[in-house]
Formats: sequence, structure tokens, C-alpha cells
Amino acid sequence: MFGVVFPNRSFPMDISTFSQIDTFHWILDMNTFVGEAYDDIREICIFLLNGLSLPPDKALAVYIQSPGSPFVFCGAITVARPSAVFSLSWPQPGAAAHMQLTASDSAPLSAKIGVSVEDISSLPSLDVAAEKRIEHLALKVGENLFNFMQSFCGVDGSKLVVPMDILDRWFKKFQERAKRDPSYLKGFVL
Repeated sequence: MFGVVFPNRSFPMDISTFSQIDTFHWILDMNTFVGEAYDDIREICIFLLNGLSLPPDKALAVYIQSPGSPFVFCGAITVARPSAVFSLSWPQPGAAAHMQLTASDSAPLSAKIGVSVEDISSLPSLDVAAEKRIEHLALKVGENLFNFMQSFCGVDGSKLVVPMDILDRWFKKFQERAKRDPSYLKGFVL
């Protein structure tokens, strides 16, 4: 049904690498793949294999789990988007892992990657990392605007006073800088 590649870290792996939990859920134990260095794996490429497809209203959702933490959604692929590369922002290991390690015969929990078939309508977004990049970009542009406005403002009691054309001036300067230096805008992205 699907395959995965960890860019610069693995060859393509098919569904047989994963443990099938039930008809619609698979788990990859990262301990068998990379041991405790799971957080060195920063990206996953997932793709649908030829000949097998999902219904149009379904998606293959990708989740990650650090030892002792809950699963975190990373993104999803669909028939319309049959492959994607997702950033893996591993959550901090949870306290549950430390509690289980106190028993002398307990093995440490391992990180996992989960894949499940889900309704597209139930998923928050197909690409969580892209949304985070857009949010970061918006915050950086807003910060740039605030810093520009602050250099022209005066104080009237508890209020900042800026010239009426400040937004026009900022936007013109922003556009001119982007035209002069194409790498300028890259500084706003993660």
C-alpha cells in the first residue's frame, strides 16, 4: 500500500518493514532502525505504491512518538497527493518512560512512527510542517513591520504614535529590499 524513505538515511522500505496493528494501522519501531538516535531522523518521505490506492475520501496519516510521549500528527498523503516529505519534530520524551525504567526488568520504550488510514475530513492539515513555516513567516514579517514602525514612533501617554503613511513606507521599503536582494526573503523562512 505504501512505502517510506528517510532522506539521506535509508533505502526505500515498504509496508513489510512496519508492524501491522490492525487493518488500518502500522507502526515502525525506530529502535530496530536507528536505536536511541531516533531524533537524528529529521524527515520522512511517504508514498503510495502503484496499483494500490486509497479511496478519494481517505488519507494515510503519519504520526511520530518519542519514548513515553503521545503520538503527534505530522501530515498525510492522499490519492491526489500520493507522496510527501514531512519534517519530523520529535516531541520531548515523556515522564511515563522514566517511570517504567525504574523496574529492573523493564526495557526502555522506543520511538515510533505510526501510519493509519483515516478520513481526510478528520485531519487538521495534510502538511503540519508547511503550516508551521507559514506561521513563522507571518511572525517574522510582523516583527519586521513592528521594528520599522517603532523607529518612527513617538509616545503620547501610554500610546505609540506613528505617521499615517507608515504602512505604505514600510511596504515600499520591504519590496525594494526584496528586489535588490533575492535572499532577503529566505531569511524569513525556517
